[in-house]
Amino acid sequence: MPDRKPHDDFRPLAEQALSRAAGAPLSSGNSIELLIDAQAHFDAWLAAIRGARHYVLLANYIIRADEVGQTFLDALIERARNGVRVCVTRDWLGCLGQSGTRFWKPLLEAGGEVRVWNPFDPLSPFGWINRDHRKLLSVDGRIAFVSGVCISGKWLGDPKRRIPPWRDTGVTLHGPAVADVEAAFAKTWSIMGEPLPDDGLVDPAAIQPAGEVALRVIASHPSSAGMYRLDQLVAALARERLWLTDAYFVGLPPYVRALINAAQDGVDVRLLVPGSSDLPPVAAMSRSGYRPLLAAGVRVFEWNGSMLHAKTAVADARWARVGSTNLNLVSWLGNCEIDVAVEDQDFACALAAQYQQDLENATEIVLSHSRVRRAPGEPPRARSPRGKPGARGSAGRGAAGALRMAHTVSAALNNRVLEGDGAGVLIGGAILLVAFTAIAALWPRAIAWPLAALSLWIAVGLIVRFARTRWRSRRASREATERPPS
Repeated sequence: MPDRKPHDDFRPLAEQALSRAAGAPLSSGNSIELLIDAQAHFDAWLAAIRGARHYVLLANYIIRADEVGQTFLDALIERARNGVRVCVTRDWLGCLGQSGTRFWKPLLEAGGEVRVWNPFDPLSPFGWINRDHRKLLSVDGRIAFVSGVCISGKWLGDPKRRIPPWRDTGVTLHGPAVADVEAAFAKTWSIMGEPLPDDGLVDPAAIQPAGEVALRVIASHPSSAGMYRLDQLVAALARERLWLTDAYFVGLPPYVRALINAAQDGVDVRLLVPGSSDLPPVAAMSRSGYRPLLAAGVRVFEWNGSMLHAKTAVADARWARVGSTNLNLVSWLGNCEIDVAVEDQDFACALAAQYQQDLENATEIVLSHSRVRRAPGEPPRARSPRGKPGARGSAGRGAAGALRMAHTVSAALNNRVLEGDGAGVLIGGAILLVAFTAIAALWPRAIAWPLAALSLWIAVGLIVRFARTRWRSRRASREATERPPS
């Protein structure tokens, strides 16, 4: 009997664990292509829409009534007028102030359908928290896209003001996985109204293989936590490297601990985040969590461009993720999100190469020049000609690993010492609490009246929802009683 390597027996267990954690089966026979930055996305998306013959399914968190948004609207209207079924979902909060009823009216008049996810409900004061943060497009069952890009000219930057385009990542899919993307859209569509007809989508069995890539389409809903479980599991399974890109990183303690444990076990863990963010408070919270990561050997880089909005991960040389989920509580547990987790060496290597390229425009954050903790086996950092620590080696396990990583590590030539250790977040929180205390002491009604109003609002909402539930229950009982026996 031939000897078997230990991981030969472990791999089926890992596959089973990934499927159960994500709540998504592995889909084989697909092709996948990386899309880098908004212009490539918009060109590919518009080409797919204009080539639609049967239906277009579009979901996006932000669809802005600007030049880009108008171009998409015109393409959708043209298809709708030619008998193509056009279904669009937009998020109420994401599109608030970006595009309203007036913007969408021409598409509705052309025969298209537009639904709004979780619009403000006066009877549910906190209902607005759950958002549809997905960015997906599927056409005719033949092509699908999953991304972090929103339909807004903001992603293209502003050449007149010398603002470069936002850095973002998405994928194009062909093959059976397209049916999984469409099923995710159809489920959300049915939550907002009448479901798509049974014959409204291409039969998944009719979609032919288009390649050899195996992947999972992970469509999460509020409180499902499928992507969170998968991210945790991947951090535990990574053996050589785990390279993460995230726009709004505010890691939960269990996930931060998973990254720390991986780094302390010799895994090359890296985190690339924005240097300047469109949401400064989130960036400040993210920076306040750098120190424990850096102390454990996790390498943190900040993007030097206008905004880094990508959400990607690469583990070892065979697993990668691209989609809409950020590494924070809101995305993991509060939103509808969609991601593609790919188990393919070529794609993982392509995304890793893009990561290396991104590091060329990033600055590494370190604790101090004398206190940087090296990974096991990593040689001392060389001094750059500018007198700052270079990023020459991150070797991991042996000389071969060192040579393989040399290009990536040398890409980040400039380091910046971590300063403040989250002091800005602490003092900001302290100022808010002091202000709240002062208002409560000097003008108690300024606090009491809003709290009383909020309590009354919640109470009225609960009473109305109770009445609706009782009414529906009684109607169902009446209909069951009146229904003639079969």
